[in-house]
Amino acid sequence: MTVNCSLNQQVLRTDASGMPMEWISYQQAVRLYHLDVVAYTCGTPLYEIHGGINAITGKRSIIEVNSIIATRGNTRALFRARQRYTPPLNNPALFKRDAHVCLYCGNRFQDKFLSRDHVTPVSLQGQDVWNNVVTACKRCNNHKAGRTPEQAGMQLLAIPFTPTHAEYVYLQGKRVLTDQMKFLLAHFPRTSPLHDRLRLEGKNSLGEPRLSI
Repeated sequence: MTVNCSLNQQVLRTDASGMPMEWISYQQAVRLYHLDVVAYTCGTPLYEIHGGINAITGKRSIIEVNSIIATRGNTRALFRARQRYTPPLNNPALFKRDAHVCLYCGNRFQDKFLSRDHVTPVSLQGQDVWNNVVTACKRCNNHKAGRTPEQAGMQLLAIPFTPTHAEYVYLQGKRVLTDQMKFLLAHFPRTSPLHDRLRLEGKNSLGEPRLSI
């Protein structure tokens, strides 16, 4: 097997219309080729998989896996499912949604210094949903405690939002390549706050002072 990157590099899988679906490993990608459901590929070549030698032709099978592969399927059903889709809420995706910025003090932190804050506290009937949670450093979260931002005299720097399916695919990515990122961005809503937050991440590194998003 010839590789142009780490074996852990994820492949972006889309449907035949080009809508992002999920991240898969190179082993899963090879299986899709074997099942003959790959419609087309694009992006950067990542892996060249060498298989067995054909007893009749004497030729060895080779599968080239690109960074983005499109697969056949019921596109219409997938589209309807995505329209009703609400991604599961988890802290790694939440922190990435908010660019690892505390939405109260505006500073950026590593994950271990961050926490999930409920804008309207659960004790005040607030729900544990995307539209009611933000990334907060542990110091700000402790200071806010069981109060709303208004009650605590704290300003919320950005309005929380629920990611679309394409946005959540990005949030789940471990190491998103440039061509994969460009592809995903084309499927984000024009008004998505992630456009500005990604530009922010491109200009700054963790630990820099106050930021506004």
